Order: sequence, then C-alpha cells, then structure tokens
Amino acid sequence: MKILVSHPTLNANSKNLVIGLLKNKLLFKLFTAVAIFPGQLLYKLGNNPKLKDLKRRNLEKDWQPYTRSNSFFEFGRLLASKFHLENLVKHEKGYFSVDSVYKKHDLWVANNLDQVKKEGLSGIYGYEDGSLATFTKAKKLGIKCIYDLPIGYYKSALLLMKNEFDDNPDWSSTLIGFNDSPEKLNKKDQELSMADVIFVASSFTKKTLQYYSGNLTEIKVIPYGFPEVNFKKLYKPIEGRKLKVLFVGGLSQRKGLSYLFDAVEGLQNKLELTVVGHKVVSDCNALNKALDQHHWMPSLSHDQVLMCMREHDVLVFPSLFEGFGLVITEAMSQGVPVITTDRTAGPDLIKHGEDGWIVSPSSSMAIKEVLLTILEKPELLKQFGLAAQAKAKSRPWSVYGQEMADAISSLKIS
Repeated sequence: MKILVSHPTLNANSKNLVIGLLKNKLLFKLFTAVAIFPGQLLYKLGNNPKLKDLKRRNLEKDWQPYTRSNSFFEFGRLLASKFHLENLVKHEKGYFSVDSVYKKHDLWVANNLDQVKKEGLSGIYGYEDGSLATFTKAKKLGIKCIYDLPIGYYKSALLLMKNEFDDNPDWSSTLIGFNDSPEKLNKKDQELSMADVIFVASSFTKKTLQYYSGNLTEIKVIPYGFPEVNFKKLYKPIEGRKLKVLFVGGLSQRKGLSYLFDAVEGLQNKLELTVVGHKVVSDCNALNKALDQHHWMPSLSHDQVLMCMREHDVLVFPSLFEGFGLVITEAMSQGVPVITTDRTAGPDLIKHGEDGWIVSPSSSMAIKEVLLTILEKPELLKQFGLAAQAKAKSRPWSVYGQEMADAISSLKIS
C-alpha cells in the first residue's frame, strides 16, 4: 500500500503522520506548498531573524525524494500577511487567503493524480477544506480516500455555540468561525461524503459527526502525541505567593474565555492569570477590558510557550468547541496539570481527579471550584503534575505516527 499525503502547510500532526508512514514504508508522496531542505538557499535564509517563518517549513533531508511542492499561493499569503495587505488575505475572498491556498493546492494535487496513479498510488490522505477536487478525481481513478477532520463538524458547532450569541453578546464578535459561506460549508459535506475512512483526534470530534445528515463511513479516533518530555518541573510552594494560572490559545469566545475571566474574578488576591494568544478581532471591548486586568502576551514562539508553561502552576483551557487542543498535551509534557472541558481531547488524555480536571463547558463556577480546590490543597499541583508528565511520557508523537501507520496499513484497498 502506498499513500500520498496532501497538506499545504504541514502542522505537527501531519508531520508526524508522514514520519510514521515513512518508517513503515507506506509513504508514496508528500504534496505540500512550501518545502525547504538543508543546503537550499531558503534554508540558509531562515537563519535571518526577519525570515524566521521559513524555519517552520524546514523538512528532514530524508523526506526530499518523496516531496513535491507548489509554493506560489502560500508564499503570497505569507508576504501579504507580513505586510498587512488585508484585502489579499481576506477570508474566502482574498487572492492569497487561506481558503485560496487550500483550494489551489487541492486542484494541483487533483491534476497530478493521473500520473501518480500510474506510478503505483493506492490511497490519498487529505485534510478538511483541501480535498474536494482531489477526492473527486481519486474516486474516478479508484484511489482510496482517507480523510482527516481536525476540528469538530461545523453543524455541531452551530448547535453547541448558538447560545453564546445570546448569553454573551459582548463577546460575539470574536466568534469568527461562523463567517464561512454556504458554498464552503457545502464543500465540507462533500468531502465527508467521499471519504472511505475518517480519522479524528478526539472522541469529541467523532461525537460531533452525529449531526451529519448523510451516511458516513468508519470513523477512527487516534489522539495526537505529546511533545518530548525533557524537563523536570520544580514545584514551588504557593505559600507566600499567588497561584500562577495560564491560558494559551486564540482569544475567542470559542475558547471559553469569558468563563475563565469570570472564574478568576474576586480571586485576584490569591492568583494571577497570564493570557497568551492573538486577538482574533481588535474591537471586542469585553475582551480588551478583561486583558487590561491581567498579564497578556500576544505572541510567543513554540519554545517560549513551553518555557512559559513551566513557570506556571496550572493551565486552564475551557474551550467550548475544540477538535483536540494541543496546548493540553504541551502543558502536561511540562509537568503542568490542566483544567479543560469535555469538548476537547481532554477526556481522551486526562483522568479526572488524577492527572488533571475535566469541567463542564460554559461554566465559570466549575472552573472556580477547581481553582479553589487547588488553593486549599496546593499539594495537588505536584501530584497531578507528575502524573500528567508520566502520561505524556507514555504517548510521544512517535506512538501517534505508528498507530496511524498501523491503522492505514490495515485498510482494505480495492
């Protein structure tokens, strides 16, 4: 069996899928937008601090024989974003928008399927919003369509989040995920309808697909891996200081932010809250007012995020709709226990009351109760933190890559 992986931007999970497929001799080709390898000019230019974004596109040398890239639209998006050319990257309509990058990538892959089919391709692994043209062509050629849904199904999001517009109107402007056109949403449904198998990274994501109106194929749940555990956290007593609480993520009500801010209200003499993340909109007065009362850092590199996590006692990630939530695994790998909801991968990763806490979504009181418990029993921080880190050690990214390779190799290719 030979698999083509199609992903325009390559994130941690897609990269570790490729590693797993390569290790098990299942990778046929990787089609992506920007691929930079050691020795190339762009690789050297990535050492320039002003061009540090290029380093994110560096790939391992042994990937090079398998990799094909088509970089025009992605480079255009990066440059337009860098120079704040907002019209060029405008949602769905911009010439270099994310939507345009995914659409052009999808068409490019589809146009190459005739040739790669002749070379022995048996299956294609595609991702949400970038697989419609590819899957349509693959079906005609008898190529297996393997689909990755990284976040919950959009109809479920509309149902679960609709109350937020009424209950928290001051935060509604941050719910930008509801701006997708009917055409884009219809494409998501078409992609799902053509999938021969669907992979998701959490039980919650699988659950959201119950709202799909058609018939779906088999859905496989394989959680992502944890970052490498290479740090031993020093658990400092909280007597004589404030509890250090951290949030990391996009600053949107989808992340349950208003409930976090409400939860810490009145506890400022006992804890301090640090918020790390970009504003999804700049003109939400409720968000801006809340950030003024706490420590806010708009952006940190990945390494800086991990370092920041180590310096805090607990991560709160009260998301209302999340396909996974990589900050959960990142914090646990650093020995930091996590408070999150059952609308994330939390239930797949955390044993409530042993190595973290699962609280009800949309509940500031549920978050506050856990924080008060920690303040009353600060020894839980070390107990839960060590257990969280042990969990992380048991499931590195390599486990995810191998489980994905095993699952894909077991598929029946007609």
